[in-house]
Amino acid sequence: MYYLIFPLFYLASLLPMWLLYALSDGLAFLLYAVIRYRRAVVMANLRIAFPEKTDREREAIAKSFYRNFTDSFIETIKLISASPAFLRERFVLDNPGVLEDYYARGQKVQLHMGHLFNWEIPGVAMPLWTRYTFIVIYMPIENKAINRLYLYLRGRLGTVLLPATNMQRAILPYRNKQYMLTLVADQVPSGPERSYWLNFFGQPAPFVRTPERGARIGNIPAVFVRIYRAGRGHYRAELTTISDRPADLPEGELTRRYRQMLEDAIRRQPASYLWSHRRWKKVFDTRHVPLWIDETPPPVPAPSPEP
Repeated sequence: MYYLIFPLFYLASLLPMWLLYALSDGLAFLLYAVIRYRRAVVMANLRIAFPEKTDREREAIAKSFYRNFTDSFIETIKLISASPAFLRERFVLDNPGVLEDYYARGQKVQLHMGHLFNWEIPGVAMPLWTRYTFIVIYMPIENKAINRLYLYLRGRLGTVLLPATNMQRAILPYRNKQYMLTLVADQVPSGPERSYWLNFFGQPAPFVRTPERGARIGNIPAVFVRIYRAGRGHYRAELTTISDRPADLPEGELTRRYRQMLEDAIRRQPASYLWSHRRWKKVFDTRHVPLWIDETPPPVPAPSPEP
């Protein structure tokens, strides 16, 4: 199957950007107005995140989101054949000196990202901006052909890809190297009973513990990456240190800081977040009260489900 779909996607990636974006416009209209792909989920998420906005304002964000969503898909296809020069033009790191300072001191770094469009581009282009061994933790896709395609386009310029399902073992060969580990830290955890719980836009949500735990165990500097759109098809990334010494922080503080930085980034460009995933699908119940790490008291929990 891979050898059937790869030529098709590769040929599509050779199309000029103006044509790809025309296709994106049409696809965005279909998803929003005709198919209504996850539209109820998107609108429900926007009501949680922006209760102060009017229905019209939230609908405007939703429409822009769908275009950003389809742009992201089109741009990811383009990554199959995009040259380093193309990527340098389309993705710029605002302050690479943050990474250079850590590298000069011989330190490893953890990058904490969120689902801000288009997170796939820095995943491919970052090796052009750093001397680090650039490692990205990814969630394997069930379809083996599509998974192989993504591994190809994400790793073609030197990015090392390690599966989240076997991360602890997969990273062992790199433990003595100076690497930069990248985590999309707003994934919905599969086990909410093993997560941190805190408010996200005022609504309880679970956050995976792995990013904070790894940073604290190794005392690895943690850096937040704010990806933002500088124009259609052009993205920039701003780096902000969350903590130079995570081991010195109380448990939960790194995740609280990450949560706040992610919220701030979303508020600055609200249509650039992945609103089609159900970030608040897990219910905060009595089992999760001991896992609450926010500075504010936890809400009244729902009863635990029957065993």
